[in-house]
Amino acid sequence: MNEELEMIYDMAKDSMSQSIDHLKKALLKLRAGKASPSMLEGVLVDYYGSMTPLSQVANVNTPDARMISVQPWEKMMLEPIEKAIINANLGLNPQNNGEMIIINIPALTEERRMELVRKARSEGEDAKISIRNVRKDSNDEVKKMKNDGLPEDMAKDAENEVQNITNSFSKKVDELLADKEKDIMTV
Repeated sequence: MNEELEMIYDMAKDSMSQSIDHLKKALLKLRAGKASPSMLEGVLVDYYGSMTPLSQVANVNTPDARMISVQPWEKMMLEPIEKAIINANLGLNPQNNGEMIIINIPALTEERRMELVRKARSEGEDAKISIRNVRKDSNDEVKKMKNDGLPEDMAKDAENEVQNITNSFSKKVDELLADKEKDIMTV
């Protein structure tokens, strides 16, 4: 029985970890005023007829805090890359100088910062919902085991353990959000 409970705990931790990883990726895409190559992570370029991640057709660098440079490995890829960045709806304005693509990152307005904080909180809430769903599924498994003969005190302990795991992951979400909000609101 203990092995089954351990398996439930491990599955809950794995699923909750995936929620945290997803949140981290989502928060990376929210720019906090500083240029970062990760801002272009989701951009797909039409590379000889197949949609390819930008990082596989060009070098993406940040020469300074307000600029991203994209240096394609093939010069003829300049226009498709420029088009892909525009089509990605990131609010970025790429400039093609014939050698590379330069993207200037404008300073964030107070209004835009608040919008980004709201978006970050929304992503955090999604992560928490996902974590609570894992808690519910885990508790349902414990209830099934209780119906199959797991003693009531062990079932209570198992539910408490699942709640402790849930609390620790919810706390991680709050910490990630606090860091991101601080990052966004720092001028």
